Amino acid sequence: MNDQELKNAVKENYSRVAKNASCCSSGCCGSVKPQQISKKVGYTEEQIEAVPEGSNLGLGCGNPIALASLKEGETVLDLGSGGGFDCFLASKIVGPTGKVIGVDMTAEMVARARANANQGGYSNVEFRSGEIEALPVEDNTVDVIISNCVINLVPDKEKAFREAFRVLKPGGRLMVSDIVLLKGLPDFVKQSIKAYVGCIAGALQKDKYLDAIESAGFKDVSIMQEALFPLDCMTNDPTGQAILKSLEGPAEDIKKVEGCISSVKVSGFKPPA
Repeated sequence: MNDQELKNAVKENYSRVAKNASCCSSGCCGSVKPQQISKKVGYTEEQIEAVPEGSNLGLGCGNPIALASLKEGETVLDLGSGGGFDCFLASKIVGPTGKVIGVDMTAEMVARARANANQGGYSNVEFRSGEIEALPVEDNTVDVIISNCVINLVPDKEKAFREAFRVLKPGGRLMVSDIVLLKGLPDFVKQSIKAYVGCIAGALQKDKYLDAIESAGFKDVSIMQEALFPLDCMTNDPTGQAILKSLEGPAEDIKKVEGCISSVKVSGFKPPA
């Protein structure tokens, strides 16, 4: 399957999530509610309750806002903004003098996020349709880039990080939560398109992921936090349950797969001019 076919599969799956956001908000599309998943990956109760209903879809693997050290007046870019959850949290920190831009390649997600923004009266948040490998953002205009469990879905991760580097201002910073691999996955998982869309088979080995960021030009690249990522946090993903069902064999084999996957929060900086 080529890169475009993979992108189309991602769009198709996350389009369904956006269309069913009201259902997922109540937890009926998975055994675990989005709020429960968000707590498990690092969000506080206050953060979860502070956003419009339907913006938290339980699809993240961490909380990039927690370590991004956002400041009032900054411009923030969220790569793969989904329903707008992290954008809305960021908007409250940067305030009316700041700006938050969310970019997502799924038209239905962008529409959902815009509706959520209107519902919540967020005047400093803007959502744009576009791909992470070709961001609809001007050079050197963003102070901080955040992303939550999305870059692992991009076929060309090096290009994605080069684009992130391009739009950051000199001295700007990157803070992403993502999925990486600690060891190789079984072939049946790597070859499964459902696993790819569910953020597993598209992930890189941890060292290669860090190398991709450094190759784009970022300095002081480091892992701020790391933890094994439990598969049950994917139950609200449109393919998460299908992935779990596809893991044939005894329970110990499933544990081996789970032990391959790590959630990391990675930071990096664009050198000053």
